[in-house]
Amino acid sequence: MPARVSTRAVPDGVEPTVLVRLSIWLNPIIVPILRSPLHWVLSAGLMLITVTGRKTGRRYTIPVGYHEDADVFVVLVGEAPTKRWWRNYLEEAPIELLVRGPRLAGRAQVLSPASKEFRARAEASFRRGRVIPWIFGIEFDAGTGLTDAQVEELGRQAAIVRIRVDRSEIAGRPAR
Repeated sequence: MPARVSTRAVPDGVEPTVLVRLSIWLNPIIVPILRSPLHWVLSAGLMLITVTGRKTGRRYTIPVGYHEDADVFVVLVGEAPTKRWWRNYLEEAPIELLVRGPRLAGRAQVLSPASKEFRARAEASFRRGRVIPWIFGIEFDAGTGLTDAQVEELGRQAAIVRIRVDRSEIAGRPAR
């Protein structure tokens, strides 16, 4: 069964912010572009993930911002308390990606904010562009990195999902 495009990514009882509402509104426009030969317009910083709900078993596809860091894709989930999808990866689980054209299979896991890897991945994300720390309201000094207080604050408002891919498992399957 093809995955549906998610338009309701906000948990019940949580009021979505303007940025979350805007992304929900734009998803039906972004998804077809990322699935098309014109994906290159957006795919340098956006990819599609297909998530299978751990309780419902339903599959849905959403665009997310990402960056590649060595052997993994990293998704920094802003305003995480207002989003649901990442909670499927509190324990490592399968995920599908459509990134820069090909379909890939992977294993995703949310990083603990108390882990060294959370800090390292957050700092790598913040070093990629000045707008990323600004989105999170964090004064980031690339020379000194994040302070313990900044990591703690980031852990309250964001989630970091690490995705390890097996580029051979489903690559070549047509994107839906």
